Order: sequence, then C-alpha cells, then structure tokens
Amino acid sequence: MIDSHCHLADDAFADDLEAVVARARDTGVERALVILAAGNGAESAQAARVLRLWPETRLAIGVHPHQAHEFADAPRRAVDVVQAQLIETPAARAIGEIGLDYHYDFSPPDVQRAVFRAQVRLARDLARPVVIHTREADADTLAILREEGGGEVRGVFHCFTGDRALADAGLDLGFHISVAGILTFPKAGPLRETIRHVPLDRLLTETDSPFLAPVPYRGKRNEPAHVARVVAAVADLHNISAEEIAARTRENFTALFQP
Repeated sequence: MIDSHCHLADDAFADDLEAVVARARDTGVERALVILAAGNGAESAQAARVLRLWPETRLAIGVHPHQAHEFADAPRRAVDVVQAQLIETPAARAIGEIGLDYHYDFSPPDVQRAVFRAQVRLARDLARPVVIHTREADADTLAILREEGGGEVRGVFHCFTGDRALADAGLDLGFHISVAGILTFPKAGPLRETIRHVPLDRLLTETDSPFLAPVPYRGKRNEPAHVARVVAAVADLHNISAEEIAARTRENFTALFQP
C-alpha cells in the first residue's frame, strides 16, 4: 500500500514518530509521500528523521495557499524558496501541496493565485509533478493549471472531495485523483459515486494524516497505517480485492512520482 499524501513532519508526530512509522510498515504501507511547507526549518528537520526511520519515503515541497500571504510582496520569492529547497533535498519528488483555498481567509485570493501560478510555472520548468489543494476555488484552480501547465504539468488532486465535473476536468488535464479517509464517512455517498467513475489507473490513496482519520478512527489523530481503510473502501466501490487496489495504486504512484 501507498500513502500518497501525509504530514509526518507535523508536530503531531514529534513525540512518537518511531512508533507511527513502525505501525505503517507493519500494516504493509511500503511508501509515503511526506508534504513539507517550503522554508519551514522544523518540518525539514523532522523530515530528516522520517527518512532515517523509513528510507522509502519521499517528499513534496511547496507553499500552501494558507501561507501565500507570506509572499504577497513578491510571489516570485515563493518560487525561489521552493526551488532552493528542492535542490537541497534529494528525496523531493514533487511541488506541493499548492493551490487555492477560498474557504478560509488566511491569504487574499489574488495573492493565492499569484503564488500558485508561479509554482505551476516552476513545475513546468522543472518537469515536476504537483500536488494540488483546492477548496471552493475549483474554477480558478483549473484555469491556472490550464494556462500555466500548458498541458505538460501532471500531478494529483489530493484529498479529493469534489464532484464528477471536477474529477473529469482533472482527468482531462492528465491528473490523478487521490482519496482519503473522507471516503469512509457515512455522508460521503456522493463522493463514493464520483470515485466509482475514476479509472483505476488514475487513482491514488492517502491519509492526509494527522487529519481526517477514516472510520473507525474518526475524531482521532490519523496516521499512515490507516491508509489500509481507504484502500479497503476503494476496493468495495469497485468490487475487487484490496490487494488489487493496493497493487494498482502502487503502480500509479510510481508512474507519477518516480520514487
């Protein structure tokens, strides 16, 4: 199994990182993509711990829309920070998570768009995949990916909670769709119906831990071992074995991120 998106460098795992990694590996999680906030020294230090404990993990580095305001004076500076950290981080495989989030007011929308646009350009220049966060901003997210990606940038819409139209638009752009523990929630029927229509060769599984723990862990801290519940939920949707879903999503992860 693969956890294609987690935040093991978060403070939530600082005290028991070794046990969390051990549980993931014991559960059969082979790899994880760990997301780092660009320029965050504490997260970089913890990522180094993760790599020592779990050498198969890989990293993604980017400026999240919530942090875009830190670069309001010069969006290009966000690119400089990300690019410098990518160069210094051999385990980095992607730029992310990046995107737009209009649900919260942490960064003005125009600043978010400028910082996102700059990072998509960087991904195109470096031929790196991107990890996309979009919330209540789908039209603008898609527009920037089309305008700046130029049909060349690939990546994943992570923790997908959108509708069929967004899934189809992402697939048309060549993107993967990644599902997290929300898929197991009782009221996630519309999401399950959307994911049922996503081709198996474009699906990924993730936890987004420490957030969004799946049933029966909902309300508790999430962790990579729980991706097994997401894999099982996807298998149920497609009426095939969890082992086959694990194998297919592993292939998809490898094709996209070249770990």
